[in-house]
Amino acid sequence: MLNLGRHFEVERELWPELCTRIEQILAGQSALFELPVGLEQEAQAICAKIIALRGNRVNEQVDEIPDFRQIDVNSVELISPRSVGTEHVSLHALEELGLPKILENMGFNGPQKAAALANIIGRMCEPRSELATWNWMKNKSTIGELLEFDFESMPLMQLYRTSDPLLKHKEVIEDQVFENVQNLFGFTARVTLYDLTNTFFEGHAAENERANHRRSKQKRFDCPLITLGLMLDGSGFVRRSEVFEGSVSEGKTLQSMLEKLDAPKGALVVMDAGIASEENIEWLSEQGFKYLVVSRKRKREFEMQEAIKILSASGHEIYLHRQHARVDQADAEGSSPVQSKKPAELTVACWSQQGDQ
Repeated sequence: MLNLGRHFEVERELWPELCTRIEQILAGQSALFELPVGLEQEAQAICAKIIALRGNRVNEQVDEIPDFRQIDVNSVELISPRSVGTEHVSLHALEELGLPKILENMGFNGPQKAAALANIIGRMCEPRSELATWNWMKNKSTIGELLEFDFESMPLMQLYRTSDPLLKHKEVIEDQVFENVQNLFGFTARVTLYDLTNTFFEGHAAENERANHRRSKQKRFDCPLITLGLMLDGSGFVRRSEVFEGSVSEGKTLQSMLEKLDAPKGALVVMDAGIASEENIEWLSEQGFKYLVVSRKRKREFEMQEAIKILSASGHEIYLHRQHARVDQADAEGSSPVQSKKPAELTVACWSQQGDQ
């Protein structure tokens, strides 16, 4: 017996035709007459559940004698083909990272965990909107079989609501996943890359307190937007993500991200011109960080005869030379370095083999 649920949407007058088609599919027969698309899909879905139910309850005895048969490959008909390879690899990667166990520890129930994992795997296999991911889970992928969950009966709103606990426990999930990555690959986190982008909302986004208007990188100045920040380890693994107000300035986000990252004192912070404000440089000096910034000068000064040559990781020649060192007045007069507000600053010019400064 197969329970089809209380809300079975197929009209009663179509039940005989549906039963006939189910028997044909189970017997390996083709339909004599073409059925409506919705009725054919319902028959295929019910047959898949019946076959799965039989597999769980019947222990088939395998004959030890090999049984070889020939088939005409041109006669094989594909019905509801689904992808499985990328989903299987993606799920294995998430299991290696311990993500299913982390979600359980965060209080995710069975449907929530299945929806969250399927949504993440959908981003890895076929990244699109949640609506498109929901259709992919139901009609194009075997992710339901891999997670042993029936996504065909899952409403779209359940997929939307699963994002709420993911956002609520975001920091804990990111910390534990990155710790598992370090243990798995055996590296020490030393280099952190940080960048910002923004994304816009269609409509007013009135319920989102962080959404407001600002310069949009997608040129959608008519839409409210939010700013997204992402920190990566030097190996390319995510260390931390953050959602900021759409009107936030890039330079205003550096301090909070370094504090949340628990960056050690004395660490080298490399910034582009958008983040390297005077306020941030002064704050980094006060907190004991080293920093490397891109000059905002449009005209680059370079003396080739004073340069030294090094090779990059890709084998390209890079020439460096020291332009000048600026020392605080207190240091020049012989005061203790502790009394200086800023350390000495060294400016280095760079020229590559291709002529890029």
